[in-house]
Amino acid sequence: MNHYEKGRSAEQLASAYLRARGYFIWKGNWRWGKKELDLVAIHKGMLVIVEVKSRIGNQVNLPSEVVDHKKQRNIILAADAFIRYYNSKRPTRFDVIAVIYGAGGVKIEHTENAFFPGVE
Repeated sequence: MNHYEKGRSAEQLASAYLRARGYFIWKGNWRWGKKELDLVAIHKGMLVIVEVKSRIGNQVNLPSEVVDHKKQRNIILAADAFIRYYNSKRPTRFDVIAVIYGAGGVKIEHTENAFFPGVE
């Protein structure tokens, strides 16, 4: 499985995982310029921006730890554009879903409120 296929597979697994838990997947791979939102969902009246990360095996960093400050900033900027474009008035949170491919199968870790927009 190449990098692109792994990413697409992880996003599909994350989407199915969220749907099974009552999330409505509004958009996938929404782009604003060079920035992208992996998944945009609605859950219990809240807009949920989901960054999906994947890894194969027992690599040192968990996928959720790879969302550094720069990546968070890009996600927040894209989310702001999304909210303005769709005129969303919903409260918003940022989640990270880690899809870990291992010898025993696939493991999914969901971190709600993984990060918060800061004031700059």
